[in-house]
Amino acid sequence: MKSMALKSALDLRIADAIHSNGGTATLPQIVCRVTLHPSKIPCLRRLMRVLTATGILSVQPPDVGSSEPIYGLTPPSQLLVGSSSQTPFISLMLHGIFVSPFFGLGTWLQDEHSDQSLFEMTHGKPVALCDEGMVSDSSFIMDIVIKECGDVFQGLSSLIDVAGGLGGAAQSISEAFPHVVCSVLDLPRVVAKAPTSSGVKYIAGDMFESIPPANAIFLKWVLHDWDDADCVKILKNCKKAIPPRDAGGKVIILDMVIGAGSLNKKHKETQVLFDLFIMFVNGVERDEQGWKKIIFEAGFSDYRIINVLGARSIIEVYP
Repeated sequence: MKSMALKSALDLRIADAIHSNGGTATLPQIVCRVTLHPSKIPCLRRLMRVLTATGILSVQPPDVGSSEPIYGLTPPSQLLVGSSSQTPFISLMLHGIFVSPFFGLGTWLQDEHSDQSLFEMTHGKPVALCDEGMVSDSSFIMDIVIKECGDVFQGLSSLIDVAGGLGGAAQSISEAFPHVVCSVLDLPRVVAKAPTSSGVKYIAGDMFESIPPANAIFLKWVLHDWDDADCVKILKNCKKAIPPRDAGGKVIILDMVIGAGSLNKKHKETQVLFDLFIMFVNGVERDEQGWKKIIFEAGFSDYRIINVLGARSIIEVYP
């Protein structure tokens, strides 16, 4: 119910309505700014009660002479408005095509011989992610990465963003570190849709076959989509693409490390929930031992985990 209440708020653009009203709004003011059938206003009031109880919105008592509570934005809902809005990414996570496979999770867990992912069992085809949603996430997380972990890009001359999609992460790195030549490696059908004026080079290819040479390889939310054997293949190709450690070569991984980082209960809850969620494509969120296993099997000599990104971490991997 919490997730569906949030999805309804996104569909109705309630946070935008409050934001465009100056940051606070009564229910009648919200109704004036959203598409809503008048007969559903009492139901909207009940939805608002859930959104405030779960911390998505705030609520204050009515002004003198009014009977209408005043709704406002909280830190979570502030992420749903403005130029860095996470609405596309959250909408992607809550879309029915991604939610519906979990109705069959119990059945899938009982199917001993199925090689199909949970998503394939439900929809009969592999998943295709929404580019807009992933660009939204890149914009949000890369701003934090550059501010909090920018030193990981210092001293680099070139970087390949592997499976980097439309290049949101690579563009952020390129803008913050103009001396780093940034490229994106992705499948031809993805590269065909890439922007032409981003200052980032796009290379059509397959990370399972080969990765072009660069000073560093960047993997943002890539390895959690694959099992250990496939991750080792990818990492071995990364190792072939970079120079030795004493020449500055390294792989930079942005992903979750289960159990790492802050002791914040919400961070840990997010990690384990996302681990269950990524099961829909046979993916996995790894703890440090899981990361160590695939890193060393791929032939790397050392790694360093940097825990300043909430539920996610940076892992520097050295040849």
